[in-house]
Amino acid sequence: MQGVIAAAEPAADSTLGAGVTLAVAAGAVAVLLVLVIFVKLQPMIALLAVSLATALVLGIPIDEVMSTLNDGLGGTLAEVALIVGFGAMLGRMLEISGGASVLADSLVRRFGERRAPLALGVAGLLFGFPIFLDAGVIIFLPIVFTVARRLGGSVLRYALPVAGAFAVMHAFVPPHPGPVSAAGLIGANTGLLLLIGLVVGIPTWFIASYGFGLWSGGRNYLEIPADSTASGADVDPDKPKPSMGSVLGLLMIPLLLIFLNTGLSALVKEGVLSSDVQAVQAAMLVGQSPIALAIAVLVASVLLGLKRGMTGNQIERELTSSLSTIAAVILITGAGGMFGAVLSEAGVGQALAGALNNAGIPIIVAAFLIAVVMRVAQGSATVALTTAAGFIAPAVAAAPGLSSADLCLIVIAIASGATVLSHVNDSGFWLIGRLLGMDVPTTLKTWTVMETLIGVVGFLISWLLSLVL
Repeated sequence: MQGVIAAAEPAADSTLGAGVTLAVAAGAVAVLLVLVIFVKLQPMIALLAVSLATALVLGIPIDEVMSTLNDGLGGTLAEVALIVGFGAMLGRMLEISGGASVLADSLVRRFGERRAPLALGVAGLLFGFPIFLDAGVIIFLPIVFTVARRLGGSVLRYALPVAGAFAVMHAFVPPHPGPVSAAGLIGANTGLLLLIGLVVGIPTWFIASYGFGLWSGGRNYLEIPADSTASGADVDPDKPKPSMGSVLGLLMIPLLLIFLNTGLSALVKEGVLSSDVQAVQAAMLVGQSPIALAIAVLVASVLLGLKRGMTGNQIERELTSSLSTIAAVILITGAGGMFGAVLSEAGVGQALAGALNNAGIPIIVAAFLIAVVMRVAQGSATVALTTAAGFIAPAVAAAPGLSSADLCLIVIAIASGATVLSHVNDSGFWLIGRLLGMDVPTTLKTWTVMETLIGVVGFLISWLLSLVL
């Protein structure tokens, strides 16, 4: 790859100037960490207070502050609330029926106890093709907790390879929205991107997620959360457990429906199918993640509930009880999105990206660095991926001699940059931390480090490939 990024026009200036804007943003993150870690302030209150103060200091008009906070909160909740809620219900039905235990037994029996984290991670990679990170982790947690309880040791040994698998697939591989959008902006072929994404993503997962998960689990003991629904005592020993085929079939329902949606969306984007056809619209609708998971919950209520002798009232109580354990997760995750929205609205990402507009930087390196600062500034990996791709696209278009493989590797470099340094302005940081029962320091030294390793390893592999292809 010969292309380099040329000097670009500076990003739009904040009313305070780029330097002050960046200093305020860094200070806001530091204050938030102090409030949560040392003062022990409840995270939602801390996020609201810091978001409000940051918005005012960075010059967001007073009459727009509340709408900015609401947009960040509502936008995040719109994406995660139903997914997390229905995912928790599905997980509860798998747990009380013994389905999670059946799948855990099968994985351990086939891979062996020592390779259980590998088995869980490989399953995460397979399910990660169409399922987003948050939904995938929610579905797999009962299985992870069951395996951790049975084999012992830190739950991180089993959870990090799974979470990392979904993170890698979500960032690197179509048909997920981030890489698909970036491919469209850069002009990369999505079919080739799928292949190259797997070539880069699988070794990246093995090193940065599976390997780090084993290492971190050996040094950071983490118990199964006390409020987890994963409790073997909840399974009625007098009722037969579901078959392995039933459990896999149930898990395949959202997988296939979501895959149908993403596949049809790609075909519509390429012009192969028309979005005006009602059958296509209907198929895409039922493949939306919340609807696909709701359908799976209904099927699970019948197969794992009614057919095993549970009454409708019992099923309703179990499904409702599953929501009580994740209500705080949903709200704190939304508050994290609120903080990210403030930083984004104030132009922190533009200020950071503007600092990288220096002549002579290889395009693939510039793409990675721009995505990093977008990620650090506003939190969302998907937003960082798409905004960085839009930022670098003119330079890519002007660079001579870039092959189809080069374009795909630039997309992977952007995806890598958009993965690193998940921290307090990322809703995923709060989601994973709360689901696993981790405090902020533990989340920083496990989840944040793993995400950073995924990004760095993925970029290094894509950069090396760009030098030889």
